[in-house]
Amino acid sequence: MPSLFRFLTVLAIIGGIVYGVIFALANFVNPKPREMTVTIPADRFLKK
Repeated sequence: MPSLFRFLTVLAIIGGIVYGVIFALANFVNPKPREMTVTIPADRFLKK
């Protein structure tokens, strides 16, 4: 039984670290907005 508790504790710690990293990325990293231009060929507008 102690090995089960140790395993569950390790899983909880790893899960907490992953949750903390995701939380930090979501709240502290700001993406830089930039303009994007996509060229569409003229033959895409022609009906077949």
